[in-house]
Parts: sequence; C-alpha cells; structure tokens
Amino acid sequence: MILTFLYHTVPGRKILKVLTKPELSGMVGRFMDSSYSKFLIPYFVKKNHIDLSQFEKKEYQNFNECFCRKIRPELRPIDKNENSFISPCDGLLSAYHIEDGLVIPVKGSHYGMTDLLRDEELAKKYEGGICLVFRLCVNHYHRYCYLDNGMKEDNTFIPGVLHTVRPIALREVPVFTENTREYTVLHTDNFGDVVQMEVGAMLVGKIDNYHGESSFQKGQEKGRFLYGGSTIILLLEKGKVDIPKKAFYATAKGKELSVRMGQKIGCKI
Repeated sequence: MILTFLYHTVPGRKILKVLTKPELSGMVGRFMDSSYSKFLIPYFVKKNHIDLSQFEKKEYQNFNECFCRKIRPELRPIDKNENSFISPCDGLLSAYHIEDGLVIPVKGSHYGMTDLLRDEELAKKYEGGICLVFRLCVNHYHRYCYLDNGMKEDNTFIPGVLHTVRPIALREVPVFTENTREYTVLHTDNFGDVVQMEVGAMLVGKIDNYHGESSFQKGQEKGRFLYGGSTIILLLEKGKVDIPKKAFYATAKGKELSVRMGQKIGCKI
C-alpha cells in the first residue's frame, strides 16, 4: 500500500517531505483547474460511485469543477429549527471532550488546543467544551455551510504542510497541528462562540472560504475544498451544545459516524 510505504519506511518518508509541501499541492491544484485535467473526470466518477444526476451541473470543463460540484439543494435540506445544531458538511464524524490540559485525543495522538489555534487566550475559552472532527473523503460533497445565524470574525490562516487525513497519517503524525488550516470564530445566535476550522490535506489545491468578517445565515454556503480529502473541526464552548453520547461512544471505539450537511447532530442546551 502506498501510504504504508510513505509513512513507515525511510525512503517513503523522504518522498513524503516533498509530497507534503504546499508548493506541490499548489501545482497540482493549478493542473486540476486547467482543461488538461478533464480526462480524469470519468475515472474519478466511476471509481467513487458518484451519481452526477444529484448535482446542478452535468458538464465540467476541468477536474476541480467536478470535484467541488454543487449539489441540488433539495438533497441537502437544512434543519432550520433554532435549537437544532447541524453538521456543516458531509463527512465522517468523531466527537471528543476538551480536557486534561487542553488536548484532543485523535487516533492515539494528543493535540494541544494552543498548538491547533496558535492562540493561547482563544484556546482557554474552550476548556471543558467539545471538539467535533469531520473527515471528508474524496467521494464526499466538498462544500460546507454555516451552522447557525450570527456574525463571524475574519479568517485566520495558519500555513503548514499537507499530510493526508487518512487514518494511517493520523496515527503517525500530529496532522491537525501540522497541516495548512484556516479558522474563524462564529458568534452564533444559539450556540455561543464556535470555532470552525478547515484543514487542508495532501494535494488539496485550496481552502476556499467566501467571506471575511460578516454576518451569516444558517445553511448559507461558507466555502469549499478543492481537490483532495479534507477535514473540518468545530470547537464548542462548555454548556452550549448537547451532542448525543452515542457519538462519543463510537469515537472511543475507533468508529466514525457518517453525517450530511444540514443534518441535526445535536441541540441547544
């Protein structure tokens, strides 16, 4: 397996140093934006069992147009109940309590909140709260939305390298504190101040957030990932959102829950 070679052998790790450089991902991203990448679309669609009839556009001029294709709205209904806490994206969900020195245990590794945010004061705000990790695979819908109404601060971009978000990489390196990422604080109407962080992955050309400091509406499209698997992380303040215990139990057993954008995954306390 290619990933085993890259993460578990000396030659593989040398190659990995090149593959994880943002410059390479940028080059791949530019190719995926070009018409030369169009030939990849049929193979991608077939391999990942993608039903293009579910999406608004049927003809794509380059690979990234297909990869971040826009789904028909009726297929991702947004739970507009103000007490419903929704998933901002399609993906595989893991849930963690933030405790014991501001760390998140992920796949056997520990992540300091200050390392994740590079902001000690902001990290303290989420002590005793909840961290939700949504892992997007290449076959998932790669657009994401706002989870409530409110006002957002400007985006904070943290440069880094770009590891894959596949489980093998999560076991071997502190991916979420090394990868290129971007976050903002969402001052929501119903769920307190929520940090939403988008994390890039190997060969992802771009994290494309549409808005700077502004107001937002529940279900409004926030942004999209261009080529590759990626991750969204939510940090929730203590006592603001009730996430069902089954999510934590599943995570403790090493299982991820499949969720869809707009789906209720918790409720207001």
